[in-house]
Amino acid sequence: MENTSTTKKSSCRCMRVNGPIIVGAGPSGLATAGCLTKQGVPYIILERANCIASLWKKRTYSRLKLHLPKQFCQLPLLPFPDDYPKYPTKKQFIEYLELYQNHFNIKPRFNECVLSARFDQASRLWRVRTARGGGDEVEYISRWLVIAAGENAECVIPEFDGLKDFNGTISHVSEYRTGELYSGKKVLVVGCGNSGMEICLDLCEHNSLPSMVVRDSVHILPREIFGKSTFEIGVSLMQCLPLWLVDTIVLFLTWLVLGSTECLGLKRPRKGPFALKKIEGKTPVLDVGALSKIRSGDIKIVPAVKRFLERSVEFVNGQVVPIDSVIFATGYRTNVLDWLQENDMFNNQGYQKEAMQIGEKGNCGLFVVGYTRRGLSGCSLDAIRVAIDVSREWIEETGNASMTFP
Repeated sequence: MENTSTTKKSSCRCMRVNGPIIVGAGPSGLATAGCLTKQGVPYIILERANCIASLWKKRTYSRLKLHLPKQFCQLPLLPFPDDYPKYPTKKQFIEYLELYQNHFNIKPRFNECVLSARFDQASRLWRVRTARGGGDEVEYISRWLVIAAGENAECVIPEFDGLKDFNGTISHVSEYRTGELYSGKKVLVVGCGNSGMEICLDLCEHNSLPSMVVRDSVHILPREIFGKSTFEIGVSLMQCLPLWLVDTIVLFLTWLVLGSTECLGLKRPRKGPFALKKIEGKTPVLDVGALSKIRSGDIKIVPAVKRFLERSVEFVNGQVVPIDSVIFATGYRTNVLDWLQENDMFNNQGYQKEAMQIGEKGNCGLFVVGYTRRGLSGCSLDAIRVAIDVSREWIEETGNASMTFP
């Protein structure tokens, strides 16, 4: 949904947009576009990949399911189909996003990589320069810019001594699909978050021999406690209890279900799981079966890596273990600092500053969706509030009255 005018400017084509420019066609960008469509506000949406939700379509493992119940993961204004299970699969979630795209007639401009976004003080307009596959550049000009490119734009692989000399296979979790290629092999998984845990489980089920690096303390919670989502229990308790008490109750219930994890080399942080998520944005691991494999010894817990050797790895405790492959489940980073030339809203890690509220706008018509480390539910809440703010400003400038949200 767009309303644009085009002019030539040297070798770069310029395009004026009568509405916001949205960067990113993942869940955050789609949610924003859906909400703006409901408000009757025109926009364009720029996506560097050739499809929507490229992280989900191209960089996730096959067995992935949503870790939270579907009601906490749906985008605004369109719930999941009734026949979807409580925890939709990767395939079902992608189908839902495509359904969302079609429902709101969202038409992203694919293969447009943002090179820079700057605010022109003289014209009081945003200038977003993109490069297309053929090398052509376009500069989009608008009163508003919505950054929705996501927290997981770029893979992160830490530097290790000797990694370049390692003769086995090296990959990031984004390249992993199933454990079939690793059958019978000794695999080191670096990282013990949800992805690292689940990949280790998948490797076990494909007759691999996984070891998982655990450098720091980690909260492991059951996905469900007595048939109810652990996350849902925590959210319900937070409506009426202080955060410290919620964490105390959830950890006690976790102990009843999972028992102690410290004897397995999995120490818990001092802060509780919900406090840690709120303060530092760290997500607890929701166990879907990996913990039982750790208890049985099928998944081995190892300390931090000191260095890699030609066909082995040395840990900080001096132990040297032969390995065939290493998979880095070390997460992602945002790339917003690579191209945004206005940085009042982001810290040096590319996340919204703590002082910023969900969906809060910056100066000069800058808005952000999905950078508060609150998952899909946070993206949806951001999108609703941003759409309301953009709509109000758009109405003031154009004189069109189209507000539909309360």
